[in-house]
Amino acid sequence: MLFDNHNRPLTYLRLAVTDRCNLRCSYCMPEHGLEWLSRAALLTYEEMLRLCRILVQLGIQKIRITGGEPFVRKDLMQFLQHLSEIEGLQELTITTNGVATAQHIPQLKALGVKSVNLSLDTLNRQRFFEITRRDELPAVLHTMESLLQHHIQVKINAVVMQGKNEADIYELARLTQFKPVDVRFIEEMPFNGGDHITSTPFWNHLKILETLQSHWPGLQKLQDPPFSTSMNYQAPGHLGTIGIIAAWTRSFCGSCNRIRVTPQGMLKTCLYDHGVLDIRELLRNHTQDEVIKYHLLAAFQQRAKDGWEAEKESARRGITESMATIGG
Repeated sequence: MLFDNHNRPLTYLRLAVTDRCNLRCSYCMPEHGLEWLSRAALLTYEEMLRLCRILVQLGIQKIRITGGEPFVRKDLMQFLQHLSEIEGLQELTITTNGVATAQHIPQLKALGVKSVNLSLDTLNRQRFFEITRRDELPAVLHTMESLLQHHIQVKINAVVMQGKNEADIYELARLTQFKPVDVRFIEEMPFNGGDHITSTPFWNHLKILETLQSHWPGLQKLQDPPFSTSMNYQAPGHLGTIGIIAAWTRSFCGSCNRIRVTPQGMLKTCLYDHGVLDIRELLRNHTQDEVIKYHLLAAFQQRAKDGWEAEKESARRGITESMATIGG
């Protein structure tokens, strides 16, 4: 197995294939969007496949495709086909906003994708428009229903924001009553591309839990899976589960098994670091696989203890990022 310098196993890669998105969520980017990366700045599919093969050889078992919005990148399904064929890869998953996903669900099922994370912050069409600046809620709900019909596990990710969607905590959690979905509420993070300043979130994990318990006093704590970022619960008689991700509080850093690669090929060994290795440069300099492995292993042995330590260096550099450029 692959371990970092704190003896934490590294088994999970989050690979962002694009920084572009068909929504403009206020907690992710400014209303006018971002200065999008040029095509030449992005890793090519061939480069990503080579990198994934190398990482699987080192011990990565699970790959999640993220963005931006993955399905806005041309020929994504062909890339996923090749990715699914990598020997030794045990799990392939996707995070999507669901706007352009539904048409691809039968093929995702055929590729062996068993789980999809669906970003959905509200079930109210007007609030959805206010948060995302796009009127696409019907498309997202259609994607959710189609995923369930194809027996693909659905994990709904909802960022809880003061004054925007706190009224949706109950409505979203109630989806678990009759649908086998996992609804996870996430503390708002500071990765919004500089559109606004995010201080300590009003809706932290404790307040979210308190609100859920006010609706379901019998809310039961479940045993969290290994390396889980969420604290997981279930309301009595409900089919699905409810999770809370302390993304700002960072209470799960001690068991984090994730690494990230941004669309331009920057390795992040922590969500909050500034990027620790330019993989694109290594790939384009025709570096041999064994040399790339050496650099990757060296980076893994300098991993921050937790998100707070990683954030200090980013703050010193004055870095303001968007989740679209980091990889969700």
